[in-house]
Amino acid sequence: MPKINSDTLWELAAAEVQSRDSGGGEEDGGETVSERTVFLMGSKAGGKTSILLRCLDRDEPSKPTLALEYTFGRRARGHNTPKDIAHLWELGGGTSLSDLVQIPITALNTRSLSVVLVLDLSKPNALWGTMDRLLQAAQAQVEKACSQAQRAGKAKAGAKQQASAHPAARVLPKDYPDRELISPFPVPLLLIGSKYDIFQEFDSEKRKVVSKTLRFVAHYYAASLIFTSIKSESLMLKTKSFFSHLAFGLDRGKSVSCDSTKPLIIPAGSDSFSQIGSPPTTNVDIGSLHAKNPKDLWKKVYELVFPPESTSEHRELKDPARDPQYSEPQIDAMRAQKDQELEQYKRNAAKSWKGLELET
Repeated sequence: MPKINSDTLWELAAAEVQSRDSGGGEEDGGETVSERTVFLMGSKAGGKTSILLRCLDRDEPSKPTLALEYTFGRRARGHNTPKDIAHLWELGGGTSLSDLVQIPITALNTRSLSVVLVLDLSKPNALWGTMDRLLQAAQAQVEKACSQAQRAGKAKAGAKQQASAHPAARVLPKDYPDRELISPFPVPLLLIGSKYDIFQEFDSEKRKVVSKTLRFVAHYYAASLIFTSIKSESLMLKTKSFFSHLAFGLDRGKSVSCDSTKPLIIPAGSDSFSQIGSPPTTNVDIGSLHAKNPKDLWKKVYELVFPPESTSEHRELKDPARDPQYSEPQIDAMRAQKDQELEQYKRNAAKSWKGLELET
């Protein structure tokens, strides 16, 4: 009986795992079923659910997202062929529930994962803070999940196999613009600027600041960027092509628009720092701003034009019981009654303690 080459078996096993992790999935009737995961997050009430439903061609009213919700999409490649599957997670509550990123981002799906960040263009003062906090939370979890996958792969197959099966970050083409100057997000990233129908009514200079800043952020993270509105059929069609590229691997189209007077449509790799230019400011000397890096400089300039909003509301909404999107009239009424009873009890207890102190 001929001896079986164990190295070849390991290579075959590693190739099979890598194929599944990269969207290969399981075979069905001789055809490979692709499975990908798309994680949506962004501005509170920024239109994430509405955009998702339109991209899935679901004609149903959108409802406020309850913390973290899951759905899925399927797409057939042709007649009598298995359907590709997209696992879709949506995080509600803006930045208040960012700790929940650990649920949809795991060591098992990092190679088939994409992130979509929806930013409300109609609220530019909250835009940078929302974007920065959510991207940091997602990036930290992706890097943690990649490390877990690497350790698991090392334990099972040895360092040689696991290094290729679970890279720590995306590898960009050698000719990618500004490749040495950017910091690619570890998984494919799409930035969607929502409510463009409201944003287009803004002062032209303010639109320019928002547009150039988001162009810089998107290029810095090697992300795609598109402005959209659920009231525009043409913009939603373009948004759907970007979404379908992440969810099902379809062509995202070749449309490119970098003009700040029009909706931005910029696929990853289509922009450059030279085209974006310097941060748009007229009243402040950029040299006087003490910035740690280019991203910090753009943040300082942006916040001069759009001062960040108070975070008091963000802290208050850390308690989901106070969040209006989770309201339950009967339960809330009982809760209010119990809160009043508790306050009355505390006042009575305080009086009792004062009386004891006086007697002493």
